[in-house]
Amino acid sequence: MDKPYYMYVLLTADNTFYGGFTDDVGKRFATHEAGKGAKYTRPASRHPLKLLYAEAFATKGEALHAEAVFKKLKRVDKVAFLREHGVTDFTPAKRD
Repeated sequence: MDKPYYMYVLLTADNTFYGGFTDDVGKRFATHEAGKGAKYTRPASRHPLKLLYAEAFATKGEALHAEAVFKKLKRVDKVAFLREHGVTDFTPAKRD
């Protein structure tokens, strides 16, 4: 694997999920936290954010496909997916 790409899932302060893809999860999460990420994660009401899950893929296409599949799931199925992948804490992050 040359440069991995990642599909990741954030939990917003208003208890919704956001799925995305990147080649640098830490940098992308910082961008979201700074209010400069996706339009969906920009509102202050959705902050702070919590990184719930990230999975590496060999190609950008595979990561994009995983993101698209996740985004099409109903919430109950997103929770099931995350639980199957070891996520157990669905408590939104608290403001400092």
